[in-house]
Amino acid sequence: MIKRNLQHTFSLLNVDYVKLDSKWNYRNVISPYYRLYYIDEGEGEISGADSLLKLEPGYLYIIPSFTLCNLTCSRYLGQYFVQFFEDSIDGSSFFANNRTLLKTEATEMDVNLFNRLLQINPGRGINRSDNPKVYEKDIYYKEYQELNNQQNTSVYLETQGILMLLTSKFLNPQLFKHPERKLIPLKIAETLNYILVNLHLDLSVQQLASRVNQNADYFSRQFKQHTGTRPLNYINEKRIERAQYLMATSRISYSEICIQTGFDNLSYFSKTFKKLTGMSPSEYKKQMYLVGFNH
Repeated sequence: MIKRNLQHTFSLLNVDYVKLDSKWNYRNVISPYYRLYYIDEGEGEISGADSLLKLEPGYLYIIPSFTLCNLTCSRYLGQYFVQFFEDSIDGSSFFANNRTLLKTEATEMDVNLFNRLLQINPGRGINRSDNPKVYEKDIYYKEYQELNNQQNTSVYLETQGILMLLTSKFLNPQLFKHPERKLIPLKIAETLNYILVNLHLDLSVQQLASRVNQNADYFSRQFKQHTGTRPLNYINEKRIERAQYLMATSRISYSEICIQTGFDNLSYFSKTFKKLTGMSPSEYKKQMYLVGFNH
């Protein structure tokens, strides 16, 4: 019998209930963490590259990490929200192949779960100045992570359970449409895991193909057939996602980020970052200051 183990855990960042107005108006937001909302009154909108969802009472919404979106409220919005990081053994994500905005009707239990999460995690709201000059956001990431470390075992496990339950609502096959693909060959699947845990290394198509005893051209065609993209494109996408995470959660320099994500130099890193996110690294960091803790 094959034993199935849960490989994903969540790390709580913020949870709170807020009343928003027209100041809640941000475009081209890309965060390294998840955003999950429950709306109890008013209305707003979240939109992505290929979707627009009306925020309305009685519904749950999720914005997976690294998902480009716009957030707007024209007048008034009552919103429960939770923001959290996803961690996994191999660096993969539940939503890796379907980073899209999702909406589902909330149940009474969902509302109770939000309230319970607030109850057992007091003081985890975004109680900071709206002026980016007043705070250094990365310090607060460390502060909230330390709060997680201080949770007793009971609260930690209950918090994990609630985040899992709320996220599972969006992984229901009726809502979460997985791309229709043939079963990925073992050699390709193993290569994906290898890439995710070795982004800091010098990864090339030739080296990846040699690992699985395949011709480089054949390997590249197989990789694209089963993932939808070329190996180097996939590597760069995952390197930039890792860079975004590091920019949000640490104070290390761009040079150190290059080392940890496998880029040869700052110029190539910046060029690739802008190509994939539409922003330079400095523009992205500025956006995070403006959006990240200005809910």
